[in-house]
Amino acid sequence: MERVGRAAAASLFGLAIGDAMGYPTEFLNMAQITAKFGPWREMGLPLSEGDIVRVSDDTQMALAVGEALVEASGAGAPAPGTRRIRGTRDAAAAATALTPATVEATLRKHFVAWLRDPDNNRAPGQTCLTACTDLERGLRWQDATVLGSKGCGANMRVTPVGLIPGLSAEQRAGIAQLQAALTHGHPTALAASDLTAHATWLLAHDCPLADLLPRLRAYAQESRHTYHADWLGDLSAKAGAPDPQAFIAFGWDECLRALDTTEVALNAMDPERDPSEAVGAGWVAEEALATALYCFLVVRGNARASVMRASHSSGDSDSIAALAGAFAGAKHGLLYWVPEWREALEYKDRISALAAVWDNAA
Repeated sequence: MERVGRAAAASLFGLAIGDAMGYPTEFLNMAQITAKFGPWREMGLPLSEGDIVRVSDDTQMALAVGEALVEASGAGAPAPGTRRIRGTRDAAAAATALTPATVEATLRKHFVAWLRDPDNNRAPGQTCLTACTDLERGLRWQDATVLGSKGCGANMRVTPVGLIPGLSAEQRAGIAQLQAALTHGHPTALAASDLTAHATWLLAHDCPLADLLPRLRAYAQESRHTYHADWLGDLSAKAGAPDPQAFIAFGWDECLRALDTTEVALNAMDPERDPSEAVGAGWVAEEALATALYCFLVVRGNARASVMRASHSSGDSDSIAALAGAFAGAKHGLLYWVPEWREALEYKDRISALAAVWDNAA
């Protein structure tokens, strides 16, 4: 399969656009959203302050993951005094530098930087705040993570992992699960993050829409008993699981049930129904993925309709729309994200710089 041109830019901008559209609708019911923003098919990109469109912690943490992985690989690095990425080399070759030790260290560094960033004022989740505080204290990440949490904060930030060229399948899975596990130690958070990254990778490599759910289901079934010990260490033992395979299988089984829910909802093919009612509110990881997939597929992959439908939902609308936008961008490229939308986005320069590292090397 051929990689879609500029897939990283398209997917990351899609994530931020979806996040920005869903951010002001989160915590509103359907009647309130319609009264404020109109019908879902007419939603635009809301301006926050002047001409700036603000995003939530979903985009902030996705950038933290992406920039950490670029730094760990040596494919590019933030210039002194900035967080923009300058200079690139072959990211496919640089993927060999992404080992459990280097990835953990740079993720820790960037998560702590996010924790202390004055712009971290977008009602971030308590799990991320608690775990990042303990990471800053220097605890082993297996001791810092919140073992019982499977919140969507684990996979709303994983999109960059599915966009890095040159990773092996084992690396992609290991990194996706590790970035989740640093804060969310529940096996479903790990499995849902892995599955989200895999969905992004499939779409960036031109997976037909009709094949997406079957291929995700097959991947989940194949992964049920694979515990990536090199990446996760003794996490399963810390969680009190009888064995590593049973620990991770629990998470994959919850994800398989979530895919079932998506498939059942798609059989009705009713794009006018509240996605959070049709599939799930998305506050937990497997539901955020399942509802985002529904929003993407119920409009037959239409990019802008995907984020409009996702953001016009009664659940965790910013996370659902961020993932739907990431999927749409990975599939379709930059064509449907109009320049006016991209230019208005907060962090547009960081998104462009991060994406250029991988798009230039692909």
